[in-house]
Amino acid sequence: MLLGHMGGPFWARKDEHAWSIPKGEHTEDEDPLAAARREFAEEIGSPAPEVVVPLGVVTGSKTLTVWAAEGDLDADATVSNTFSLEWPPRSGRVQEFPEIDRTAWLDLDTAASRLVKGQLPFLDRLLTALEG
Repeated sequence: MLLGHMGGPFWARKDEHAWSIPKGEHTEDEDPLAAARREFAEEIGSPAPEVVVPLGVVTGSKTLTVWAAEGDLDADATVSNTFSLEWPPRSGRVQEFPEIDRTAWLDLDTAASRLVKGQLPFLDRLLTALEG
């Protein structure tokens, strides 16, 4: 499973439950799959695979709609977009950080220990999709 380690100073020294499925927000009138493809390209630096399998929706602090796809990407070639953050806090200094600072192909057991907890239900759904 391809996961991205979340960028920025909060996640810099964390590994356990600090990785994410490439994702982003979309507006109410934007097609969720089109938004997923756009966000994948922005966070990974490569186009999303064409053929996808829906893994459904999970609602927590955010509502996530996720798809799985088979692909062959070079995880070391990830080039993510960035976000601005005042860092250190209250310093008045704004810095740029990558949304995803690195990616890796992980087996499902390793992915379970690294994926942020709110996204863990997608691992079970992926296993079900692979078995079907």
